[in-house]
Amino acid sequence: MACRYIVSIIPTMQTQKPHSIKNQIHPETWVSTYKPNIWKYDHLLSLTTQYSEKKCYQIEAKKLKEEVISCTFSKSYSPVALLELVDIIDKFGLSNYFQVQTKVALEKTIMHMKSCSSKEEDLYATALCFRILREHGYHASQDMTKKVSDIKTLFELLEGSYLSMDGENLLNDIRLFSTKNLSDVDTSFITNNKEYLSNSLNYFPLAWSSRWYDVRRHITMSGEQGNKTNPVLLNLAKLNFNIVQATHLKDLKDVIRWWINLDIVEDLFFTRDRIVECFFFAGGIASEPQHERIRKWVTKVFQLVLIIDDVFDIYGSLADAQQFTRAIDKWDPNEVQGLPECIQICFRALYDTVEDISAEVDHQQKGCAPSAFPCLKQGWLNFCKAMLVEAKWYNEGHIPTLEEYLNNGWISSTVPLLSDYVIYGLTNDKITNETLDSSKNFQEIIYHSSVIFRLSNDQGTSTAELERGDVASSIICYMQQENVSEEVAREHIESIILNSWKKINYHFNTLSISHREIAKHIINVARMGHVMYQFGDGFGVQDGKIQDQILINLIEPIT
Repeated sequence: MACRYIVSIIPTMQTQKPHSIKNQIHPETWVSTYKPNIWKYDHLLSLTTQYSEKKCYQIEAKKLKEEVISCTFSKSYSPVALLELVDIIDKFGLSNYFQVQTKVALEKTIMHMKSCSSKEEDLYATALCFRILREHGYHASQDMTKKVSDIKTLFELLEGSYLSMDGENLLNDIRLFSTKNLSDVDTSFITNNKEYLSNSLNYFPLAWSSRWYDVRRHITMSGEQGNKTNPVLLNLAKLNFNIVQATHLKDLKDVIRWWINLDIVEDLFFTRDRIVECFFFAGGIASEPQHERIRKWVTKVFQLVLIIDDVFDIYGSLADAQQFTRAIDKWDPNEVQGLPECIQICFRALYDTVEDISAEVDHQQKGCAPSAFPCLKQGWLNFCKAMLVEAKWYNEGHIPTLEEYLNNGWISSTVPLLSDYVIYGLTNDKITNETLDSSKNFQEIIYHSSVIFRLSNDQGTSTAELERGDVASSIICYMQQENVSEEVAREHIESIILNSWKKINYHFNTLSISHREIAKHIINVARMGHVMYQFGDGFGVQDGKIQDQILINLIEPIT
């Protein structure tokens, strides 16, 4: 199935048909280096999967779940075996199946820790315990992780170190120590520690990764380990993956139909047609089957973000950007009269989409809550104002300081804008004034997630943006500010990302359990920033790592 799809979905190149608007070249000189879309929408819409008939498979999944509970959780486990069971459930994407059992297992682990001395504890178990407790929002002291033994323990210590908070210097030392020792590990360990060594050679921490898009890799690795993995749990993981994938494929088709019906691709010839990548991005933010509204909203919003970004950065003049922003403020299509036709088309697409989503949210409320429109409109206005600041910098030849850049860049990152849709999507059956006020609890998490997304974007796109003549990125800002090399600047940016994750870890643990569910999905935006920009520009360049991830996560079921 995989090979069959690759040939038909991705041609070597698609050319856009000539269109009358394309001849209306803007008086400003502009250059676009983006390639045409590589996905064949008609073929994607024709794809079918047996797992879309969810009822029979959900019955099968329920039976497998009951079998795991009766045959696996009923056993008596050592503390480390119990932790490894919880860990594999998380990695398999099955946490929602075993919430009660996981909670009981973690509470048993905490009781065991309290009843024995640290000398009695195996260090690997302690390192694993520290990571899992922190991942699940339980208190775990950094003092748990003071000694190191084998490579397996090193890896757990390294993973746990990325869940550190401000002031936990021991965890900083552990991260540096573990990184060095994993890179220097003797090749004689390869046979016995294949999983850990393969991870360390291309390492990216679990805490920064999209958990759902890691599930298939964990299933594949566990399948290769044979008897080490509970076969019933593995079968449930495969089945659940295929069921969720079928839901995502259905949602992808829906947003592709929306995009086709919008019918603006040929008119906006200078911009990115990236609806598939935008859906992949949205799926990593809210992978759970019940969150189809979030996936669809975020997909639409981010495709429009890409278009507006290209209007401000590539096609439009500064005067165009100013007039466009005024039109957003007044929310009046008449305000874009006189702008190039393609920019007017962009505004109308944004106007209609925001109105539709707002009406959808309000319909869910049945008139029992404040309208979503003022909040959604304000998010777009804030985003466009931040983009306008960057356009002014570019036109003035101004390279801001890094602080000045980030004060504006966290808003232009789009995370505050996207967070509105995430919050409404998670709570839109019960929104009240109190609910909206409670969003203030997420402001620190939104801010630091925005910084991470902004800087991850810069790391992956700064070279291409310089070639296009875009505004200076954080890397350029710091290079000029401190008169340092690009390598030094990138290292400094990485340190800011690390510190922002520490802030997120701290603020997440201060939230109530009810607020953590919302915060988790906002944090997923930061994680998807790493995914989309880890190997370059995941929204700009389609024939790279993201293409492979789209195929295995959205198209090809596990057999």
